[in-house]
Amino acid sequence: MDVPVELSRIVITETSPEQVIFLREKNGGRSFPILIGIGEALAIDRRLKGAQMPRPMTHDLLGHVIEAMGGRIERIVVNDLHDATFIATIYIRRGGEVIPIDSRPSDAIALGIAQDTPLFVADHVLEKVLSEEMNAAHQRERLELRRTELAEQIAELTEQLQDEEFASSLGQEEQQALQEQMREMQADLEAIDEILRQLPKE
Repeated sequence: MDVPVELSRIVITETSPEQVIFLREKNGGRSFPILIGIGEALAIDRRLKGAQMPRPMTHDLLGHVIEAMGGRIERIVVNDLHDATFIATIYIRRGGEVIPIDSRPSDAIALGIAQDTPLFVADHVLEKVLSEEMNAAHQRERLELRRTELAEQIAELTEQLQDEEFASSLGQEEQQALQEQMREMQADLEAIDEILRQLPKE
């Protein structure tokens, strides 16, 4: 059985090679993180926001190729988990044929997010990732490291904004942009805290 999920958050920390996306069950409270690369995280974020680039990027190009060949992405399923590595399948419909394509979840989501492609996680994967069968210690370590990085960045940004000399050198728009950035970072921090509360403890 495949469980409908949604991309609930992207946490991008440019000082780290690994980023985090969070998938959340649509009709329930279960959620979990997936570590992905910075390139895929930025692609997901860009396509989610509908940002246009001067020339097609990799996921844009692949989407155009699928469309030009008469296909459309019907659904994406995160359908397996091996050694803490998630495996996904992109299902492309072309005419009366459905073609399954093996993929990393990050690439599949980056490809499908622009078209609101339905996203699913196999029930056994969802159960496994939230149970002690998954290396919870490994996930917790990575998330706690990301949490520490975000907390340090928030503290540094707060200190800068409280510095009168620094603050006075900024225009109103720059101050507002920094404050918005800090709010987003705080929201990411809270999302990580929520996931950490759900991870099993050894």
